[in-house]
Amino acid sequence: VVQDAINRRQSYEETAASIEGLRARGVSSVNLDLLYGLPHQSEESVAKTVRQVASLNPDRVSMFGYAHVPWMKSHQKMIEDDALPDIYERFQQSTRGASELLNSGFDPIGMDHFAKPGDELALAARRGELRRNFQGYTTDACDALIGFGASAIGQLPQGYLQNEVPTAEYRRQIEETGLAIKKGIAFSGDDRLRAHVIERLMCDFALSSKHLTEKFGAAANVITEEAQTFVRNDDDGLFDATNDGFVVTEKGRPFIRSICAQFDRYLNAGKAKHSIAV
Repeated sequence: VVQDAINRRQSYEETAASIEGLRARGVSSVNLDLLYGLPHQSEESVAKTVRQVASLNPDRVSMFGYAHVPWMKSHQKMIEDDALPDIYERFQQSTRGASELLNSGFDPIGMDHFAKPGDELALAARRGELRRNFQGYTTDACDALIGFGASAIGQLPQGYLQNEVPTAEYRRQIEETGLAIKKGIAFSGDDRLRAHVIERLMCDFALSSKHLTEKFGAAANVITEEAQTFVRNDDDGLFDATNDGFVVTEKGRPFIRSICAQFDRYLNAGKAKHSIAV
């Protein structure tokens, strides 16, 4: 029912055969992406899907909330609003799915990833060496990520760039010039500071003013002041104050996206609409 609603049929048997084929050809680490919040999904159907996924013994699992953004993706207008779970149901689906993965022997990695205890992601998380870019969690410390294909986003030390979105225009520019970059955004010093803060929160669930000052000098003072204000105004038990910052509590971890958003000075600066954070 869910797959019909999103016009994306993929049976358990097809998935199992794909994984078997990859492993037979030498792929040593397999990741599966899961979605909750899809039309007609329920807490129980999400739990069933997660148990099926666990039976396939993947090395990593990523579990994301479906982003319903019909103002950006017109084909999503075909999905009826009353078929979508509300924000409370989405939260329950996310929590139940995570619980099923933990019961199946996966370690939680950051806010939406899970890995077997011996996987390099899990090992990096235990060592405090986990990284995150806009594609997800990684152990890769490289400062450049090059996107190939129409609409692909790349990250360079100088900033972000995005390729042309229409496939035909992307192909035309590639054939004519070899590049098809549509737009880019250069990083400021404040951008780099806030990106680092958000990355460490998503990886470590903690903020250290001492660490920020050592890395960014006096520029870190503005983040320290913002963090102190958040902790003082916390009435929901999302933070525990430390000598030089805070750690996010277990209660606060499911809301880490919203916590990180407090440090994003662009989020509410424009008229863009975004998908919900849960």
